[in-house]
Amino acid sequence: MKYITKEVRIGIAGIVALCVLVYGINWLKGIHMFQPSSYFYAKFHNVNGLTKSSPVFADGVRVGIVREIFYDYSNPGNVIVEVELDTELRIPKGSSAELVSELMGGVRMNILLANNPREKYAIGDTIPGTLNNGMMENVAKLMPKVEQMLPKLDSILTSLNNTLNDKSIPATLHSMETLTANLAVVSSQMRGFMSKDIPQLTGKLNTIGDNFITISNNLKVINYAATIKQIDETLANVKILTDKLNSKDNTLGLLFNDPSLYNNLNATSENAASLLEDLKAHPKRYVHFSLFGKKDK
Repeated sequence: MKYITKEVRIGIAGIVALCVLVYGINWLKGIHMFQPSSYFYAKFHNVNGLTKSSPVFADGVRVGIVREIFYDYSNPGNVIVEVELDTELRIPKGSSAELVSELMGGVRMNILLANNPREKYAIGDTIPGTLNNGMMENVAKLMPKVEQMLPKLDSILTSLNNTLNDKSIPATLHSMETLTANLAVVSSQMRGFMSKDIPQLTGKLNTIGDNFITISNNLKVINYAATIKQIDETLANVKILTDKLNSKDNTLGLLFNDPSLYNNLNATSENAASLLEDLKAHPKRYVHFSLFGKKDK
């Protein structure tokens, strides 16, 4: 046979295309057809939405893929999951497979590797499985509390709505705007006061401070000992004067302490005043003169 017919060529091309298609689909699913792998099984009571071709992780690294999911009819309540893992992965005894619910609704499998370097699972062994709903489980636990809070939240929103619909709110807001404007005016006045009057006040305070310093310096140069001595001498003289005034051994003392002397002086003063008045009224009684000589009476 010297040549290949057209029909054979088409058939070969179709087979190659089909193989490429199958390989591409499996590659997109994470199944490497020409790469050696090892198979293990995991037993769960509920796979919680796990599907074929779901990724399998160990310590955050993708190490395999879910190949098949079987329901164990011989042992109801159990689901068997077949996983394909990298051949280099060693699973120590005591490890487990955990299903984790993701936030977006997906489910992935994590291989929780135990610290047991001496013993490991053989290919085809069954690994115990656990279910961890993760954040979704926490959300589910919180839902009853949230449902209990909803009526209270609705009441709070209703009260808030009624408060916001109150006609006094606009008036209050207007008052607040007026108050804010007044505060702005006061603030502007305060800034003017701070920029204009404060420097003047500071200058006056500085002047007062300088005056106090001058007074203090003047007080420092005062001879307090001499001043006190002069005060003591003055007080001693005042005491001597007071003693003399209280004594009857001198004129001033008699004048202050002897009533008869005071009365005599008073009477003498009155007589002198009376004599002066009579002299003014009848001067001829006391003074006699004539241009033609004295006449005999």
